[in-house]
Amino acid sequence: MQWLNLQDNVNLLSFIGAVLIILITLIVVARMFKQMKEKKEDSELSEHNWDDIGEYKNPVPVGWAVVFFLTIVWAIWYFLWGYPLNSYSRIGEYNEEVAAHSAKFEEKFKNLSPEDKRAMGENLFLVQCSQCHGITADGMSGKAQDLNIWGSEEGLVSVITKGSKGMNYPMGEMAAAADLGLSEEDIPALAAYVAKEISAIKQTDNENLVARGKELFATCAACHGEDGTGMIEGEVMAPNLTKYGSADFVVEVLNRGKNGAIGSMPQFDSNILNDIQKQAVGEYVISLSRSE
Repeated sequence: MQWLNLQDNVNLLSFIGAVLIILITLIVVARMFKQMKEKKEDSELSEHNWDDIGEYKNPVPVGWAVVFFLTIVWAIWYFLWGYPLNSYSRIGEYNEEVAAHSAKFEEKFKNLSPEDKRAMGENLFLVQCSQCHGITADGMSGKAQDLNIWGSEEGLVSVITKGSKGMNYPMGEMAAAADLGLSEEDIPALAAYVAKEISAIKQTDNENLVARGKELFATCAACHGEDGTGMIEGEVMAPNLTKYGSADFVVEVLNRGKNGAIGSMPQFDSNILNDIQKQAVGEYVISLSRSE
């Protein structure tokens, strides 16, 4: 950003207007001080007085009136055709600078190796996420989501058992297993089915429970749809479980935000993290559960 950029017509006109107002004001004030020192022989007093001290009837100085009128005209121009509504916006300028920086960033890092992407994601996680999830991503004793199991079958068991506050979807909060009428034996079966047949994990430690889990999934289909995509009659109503276990699911959470036990996780829009950074965070978070 260039300071005092007079090549910008709006900048130039605003500067000229400000200088003219200051100069004319100084001239008018100087004339008023001069008139105050001159004795008036035939001046008319106003009808008001205080303790027999009268006041001359002084018309508004022509110069002052002109400046006042020009200031109003200039203010109207400024708001209707100047910076705020047409040529300039601080927020707009910031967004343009962020977009330009993001474009350069994405061009520079578009061909990152998986290892470098995870390393980038770890650095971003420590800056943006560790305040709630902890530097070891364990959720700090249950205060936030334990990301070491998130994206795994164990994570599914945890979510089904405890429920979820939701990710700003129309269906809202997911109830806990007990509130959905699921028994303790049903939970691992449902997790096994989702892990093996629906999610991006595509495997389970409990193959013998998959068939039972498929029957139980009818409880979840009301929100997530029969195919787990979260689409109900063409509209996205709940998280897409087919992405669970992949970096794309993490990216979806970053884009939408999420409610949690200690508050709401914000939406990480492009002004906070660009697409490559979100993908990097996703790869890092998923790598935590894969390393277990």
